[in-house]
Amino acid sequence: MWSALARAEGLTLLEADNQTGYFCVYHQHGKCKPYKAEVLRRGKLMYLGNFVTAEEAALCVARTPEGRKAAKRPAAAPPLSSQQARQQAEAEGLTLLKADNKTGYFGVYHSNVGKPKPYTAQVKRAGKSVILGCFATLEQAALCIGRSPEGRAAAEKAAAAPPAPPLTSEEIRQQAQAEGLTLLRADNKTGYFCVSLNQPDHPKPFQARVWRGRKKVSLGCFATAEEAALCVARSPEWQAAAERAATLPVPAGEAARTPVPLTIPEVERQAACATRRKALLGRWQQVLTALAARATEEGGRNRRKSVAREGKQPRIKKKRRLASGAGGNHRVTAGA
Repeated sequence: MWSALARAEGLTLLEADNQTGYFCVYHQHGKCKPYKAEVLRRGKLMYLGNFVTAEEAALCVARTPEGRKAAKRPAAAPPLSSQQARQQAEAEGLTLLKADNKTGYFGVYHSNVGKPKPYTAQVKRAGKSVILGCFATLEQAALCIGRSPEGRAAAEKAAAAPPAPPLTSEEIRQQAQAEGLTLLRADNKTGYFCVSLNQPDHPKPFQARVWRGRKKVSLGCFATAEEAALCVARSPEWQAAAERAATLPVPAGEAARTPVPLTIPEVERQAACATRRKALLGRWQQVLTALAARATEEGGRNRRKSVAREGKQPRIKKKRRLASGAGGNHRVTAGA
């Protein structure tokens, strides 16, 4: 109906990649007229009205000067497919840079789930995140990144120095021993101090973080927990802590005793003792919680008994008194 009316008036209902499928038409849930028509006029949003159907709202937009001007613009080119984007990148001499993230491409994020253009191309420029656009396919977003100055610089850097294969756990322990470092064990999921498991399904799930200037700073993500622990051991904060520990004053009774660093088995023993201590404290906490709950319950029961006792009417004892009357002495009871 509305399409025929638009053709009769010589107008075009402009389509768009949004929820309603029409240009400048938006859907508002829970209203009798859920489709809102709105255009940008002189830098401000101009409300045109609410309508029952999206086509009626699109017709209202098409009748405005903004709608007529948009209809005269040439139609946008259809989005490139994945194969076409790869061919275009090869023709332009660009590299679709791979990355260890969910999308598999550098600077490409899957942020608009459920939308026609779910992939966002985003780069870091002058210390700020800049969005280059949203795209229908991964490769099209990666092509946009490859055309940007940041994408070209990242591709040149990757080509100049290919990434070295990650070290194994045993190789990292040997490297730490060669550098005179200690991978400090801890009672956590990863088993190492300042190392956390943030993204189990990520290629580099282990994150190294230290305190720097009263803030927690990330040192990077790594494929193995040992690699993250080695990064922590190399950090200035860890080196400064080790130097402070080495310069601590020795007690008077142990002046002649030279401090010996703990070995890995000793550190593991201390971690096991800490685990047992933590479990024991947890049990005591459970016992104290149960005792407190029981005391609260008994207190409530006693309060209920006292309230019930106070609610009863006290019995009034009748007192007998001796009263003298005109005819002589006789006994009168209270309340008679």
